[in-house]
Amino acid sequence: MKIQRLTFTSLAIAVSASAAHAVEIKYVLWDSNQLPAYQQCATDFSAKHPNISVKITQSGWDDYWTALSTGFVSGTAPDVFTDHLAKYPEFVKNNQLVDLSSYIERDKLDPSIYTDGLYEVWGKDGKQFGLPKDWDTIAMIVNMDMAEKAGVTLDELNFMTWNPQDGGSFEQIVRKLTLDKNGNNATSDKFDPNNVAVYGYQNPGAGGMLGQTEWSHFAASNGFKFQDKPWGSQFYYDDKSLADTLDYITGLAKQGLSADFKNTQSLGSDSMFIAGKAAIIPQGSWMITYFDNNVKSKYHWVPLPKGPSGKRATMFNGLADSIWSGSQHKEEAWQWVKYLGSADCQSVVASKGVVFPAIKGMAEKAVGAQMQRNIDSSAFLTMSQSETYLPPIAKNGARIDSTMESAIQSILLGKESAQEALSDANKKVLRYSK
Repeated sequence: MKIQRLTFTSLAIAVSASAAHAVEIKYVLWDSNQLPAYQQCATDFSAKHPNISVKITQSGWDDYWTALSTGFVSGTAPDVFTDHLAKYPEFVKNNQLVDLSSYIERDKLDPSIYTDGLYEVWGKDGKQFGLPKDWDTIAMIVNMDMAEKAGVTLDELNFMTWNPQDGGSFEQIVRKLTLDKNGNNATSDKFDPNNVAVYGYQNPGAGGMLGQTEWSHFAASNGFKFQDKPWGSQFYYDDKSLADTLDYITGLAKQGLSADFKNTQSLGSDSMFIAGKAAIIPQGSWMITYFDNNVKSKYHWVPLPKGPSGKRATMFNGLADSIWSGSQHKEEAWQWVKYLGSADCQSVVASKGVVFPAIKGMAEKAVGAQMQRNIDSSAFLTMSQSETYLPPIAKNGARIDSTMESAIQSILLGKESAQEALSDANKKVLRYSK
């Protein structure tokens, strides 16, 4: 799941077991949309394990990681928590996660039930630090009322191409959708880039070391790769393919086709789309329900454009559930993690249509549940079958993320050229990753 800045109200739900002496397992997650599904899983679990109760606590992204870090230090962390690939290398480094491999071997758990790649990425040096929970990809959400008014068809949107030189058919569509306050679109000689009413496309921001929704999909389709392998120490943030991509994205704002970085930070690309200030934005599959609940206009999810490589590309991110090494109830915690990773629980999650569960075939079930609510999320499945890549996984991820966030912000603000800023940043990253 994306490192997002949405704020949710913290909420705790206790699922009581029938036995008064039940061991309580504390479990935390950050996505409020998923809470009902996991509440149901906890109820079902406790019915099968009356000696174990599960207390679920949900809080927003920023508060979530702050509370978790504080809990590790104070000895009050939850027994089980939703883990993220960008975060878990730090936890492994600090010995804060339980190695699940002995439990998996003892209980003869079959990792092949999970979508390819989701299990292995949570392992290192023969140890396993999480069981796959769900996966996500990136697509673009389009205001179809605006598209139809501009004469842009769904077929054109579904088969966009992109390159960093002239933007391909993607930019031509963006120009048609960009309107100044006099109603001129950006294909017109009369278009005023200093008085824009609707931006055709909005980049969400800098994106740190991942650029999950911001730039990595463009860059990967332009030949970029983060590193040679997970946990590898060689990074390629200084590659020309990324510099060209970021120059292109920065150039959109200069032409009035998107808002500049400062305005994006204050407004937020999601809010801009909902308010009708942006016609197209990229977002992750975890946001399907959020947009369905908040967008009043006609909209549609479409696949990302094909780049110079001739392929679409998306980050393929998988969450997992991990056990805190300081838990006093590791066996009970494992029983809960095993249940979370089972078909019994993930089928419940799929039926809610909020995310795509990790077990093979469950994503299709989730898409079916969404279709029953008149949501077509098939673009995300299309992206999962395109060129996919993992988030960068390395030690000292927090320092790498901070370094790349600063470098890319300076590029978007026009303070430094992309190649210069990325070259300097990559030198620091290489020191941190060794």
